[in-house]
Amino acid sequence: MHRRSGEVHDQFDVTLEDSDLLGEVELTTNLIIAASESDDHLSEDQIDQILGVVPEPRQEG
Repeated sequence: MHRRSGEVHDQFDVTLEDSDLLGEVELTTNLIIAASESDDHLSEDQIDQILGVVPEPRQEG
């Protein structure tokens, strides 16, 4: 991209094309929305559910 003389570069004017980054932005957005809608702190289980974390089965030993 070429800037015209005298134009200031806008650091927030970016194009996101990285699928991993877009996924992380979506997860972060989901957490922010859930936290803002909650009257209390989110539990670890709630956070895991929002992020789609599947707990590993416990091994008896």
